[in-house]
Amino acid sequence: MSEPVVTDAGEKDPRHESARGRNIFGRIALFVRQVVAELRRVVTPTRDELVNYTWIVIGFVAVMILLVFLFDWGFGYLATLVFGG
Repeated sequence: MSEPVVTDAGEKDPRHESARGRNIFGRIALFVRQVVAELRRVVTPTRDELVNYTWIVIGFVAVMILLVFLFDWGFGYLATLVFGG
């Protein structure tokens, strides 16, 4: 038998205790209730935050594309030097 999950405070996690002893439909219902509870806690970013995060992601992707391009070009150049071409 598995041990109950213990939280950081050293107490048993009530989410796992309430699922124990339920049938499959009870567990699914509990899961759906927990998902809905988590979705209620989600904070939607403001338009300014969303635009800012979008630019950060685009910038990061551009840097990674540049990095991969440079590595590919460098290794291709080294392969041409080593193997001729």
